[in-house]
Amino acid sequence: MADEDRSSNVTTSRASNPGSQTSLRHRNQRRLTEQLLKGGPATQADLARSTGLSTATVSNIVKSMAAADLVTLTPVTSSGRRAMSVRYNGDGAIAAGIDFGRTHVRVVLANTGYHVVAEKEMPLPMGHRAAEGIAAAADLLEQLMAEATVSRAQLIGAGAGIPGPIDNRNGKVIRGAILPEWVGINLHRELEDALKMPVFVDNDANLGALAQLTWGDQGGVRNLVFVKIGSGIGAGIVLNGELFHGSFGVTGEIGHVTIDEHGTICRCGNRGCLETVSSTAVMVEQLSRGRKVPISTADILSQAAAGDPATLRIIDDAGTAVGRALANVANLISPSVIVIGGPLAELGEVLLSPIRRGLRRHAVPVIGDSITLAVSPLRSRAEALGAAALVFQNDPTTLIS
Repeated sequence: MADEDRSSNVTTSRASNPGSQTSLRHRNQRRLTEQLLKGGPATQADLARSTGLSTATVSNIVKSMAAADLVTLTPVTSSGRRAMSVRYNGDGAIAAGIDFGRTHVRVVLANTGYHVVAEKEMPLPMGHRAAEGIAAAADLLEQLMAEATVSRAQLIGAGAGIPGPIDNRNGKVIRGAILPEWVGINLHRELEDALKMPVFVDNDANLGALAQLTWGDQGGVRNLVFVKIGSGIGAGIVLNGELFHGSFGVTGEIGHVTIDEHGTICRCGNRGCLETVSSTAVMVEQLSRGRKVPISTADILSQAAAGDPATLRIIDDAGTAVGRALANVANLISPSVIVIGGPLAELGEVLLSPIRRGLRRHAVPVIGDSITLAVSPLRSRAEALGAAALVFQNDPTTLIS
């Protein structure tokens, strides 16, 4: 049991520093890889000029990538001098990213150049058990490998996230998850047994935050909050460039900030939590009243786009409450950027406007006015893409030693 616990702890704690020296080296490697993909083979001197990296940094990156067989070096003559031409070896190492949701599982395959090779989503029944979700993920992975002609040898590992807290002391899903049927399982161990490869796990909101730093346009941000608004509401927090996991991995539970102390009982046992007024589950419930067939989250998006007054009012109320909760977070840590993700992110300013209003009303003015509020450009893919990034940040063959 001690071995299991130690292994599970590594799966989250090793990925908790996207702003560390390792992460900086990783981002530099990504920049160089993107240049090779865009411009083709080039000498190290040319790569230094085109990427803005120092020649020493480029040399170290190239040496590491050559050792991992990610690039091929060929002697050439450049400006009358002997040099080495660097050619990227194609897709090379592949990581799988898995996002488990309340009613879906999404799997992506991505290469070290941060290009999605293949992806697919599968619906899951409400209340599904962990074994069912894991089996579906394993099936999707096999399908994607076949479609993209990816071999087992290319797969360096899988990252996975669930909408709920994971205790990194033992790798177990703990009470409070949107998937109560998963509580108590060791997700790391179960996935490794099913997928037969190294696995790294984390909360989905943390992976969403990681995705903004690696796949999104927030790579240089040192203090960031990613908020996923879905059936539950959670936050991934980046402090001083590092993903914050707290003392044992349970952080960012913004969905359980009290908004109305006389409100509805929450699944966590408290009353009037943010989730009881702003989650998509509550919105669906409210908008389905009086209808023969319950609406879906997709219906909320379409009804909002059509200007339905009831839908817009519910979104406005929910967004204002989210902004109020975020004001408490902002007053404590003063992030420079707050990114909104989840299925409602497609609403854009319709959702951001009430969130901004609630944030500025309840935050210290100088803090509220200085925060950039944005929707995630990664949409519903953020968590799966963050899971793939988790693999690259933990696999030594894709990082500079």
